[in-house]
Amino acid sequence: MTTKIKKTKEIKPFDFRTIKSFEDACKRQKLNPTFLPDVSMIREELRKFVIVAYKLAIIFKAINNGWTPNWSDYSQYKYYPWLSVLSSGFGFTASSYDSAFAITVVGSRLCTDTSEKALYIAKQFEAEYKDYILIEK
Repeated sequence: MTTKIKKTKEIKPFDFRTIKSFEDACKRQKLNPTFLPDVSMIREELRKFVIVAYKLAIIFKAINNGWTPNWSDYSQYKYYPWLSVLSSGFGFTASSYDSAFAITVVGSRLCTDTSEKALYIAKQFEAEYKDYILIEK
């Protein structure tokens, strides 16, 4: 009897702090940062949200460096930035994870495998999160 060994994709470490902009994330993913979703058919007030959601997905993918969440594995921690709208303005609150159940208002793609990455993204990409979470008047 032969036993097959499943090869896992080796994830090469890199310093995620080198991703300082959407353009850096695109470079890491070998994407052209000028190619954005065509939002011409979407209501005007939703266009910015769709584009920034795309940008955040690319940023998370680049920083995660091949890691993807396994939503069937409740023991796998999934970290995401926790941001709040404060009376003094928009601000970063904390990093959190959840392994027992998932609750999110920002989308399941926007998580990382470490608290350190979630903290970095919240601080480095605060402007993108602000555009993503807050509705413009």
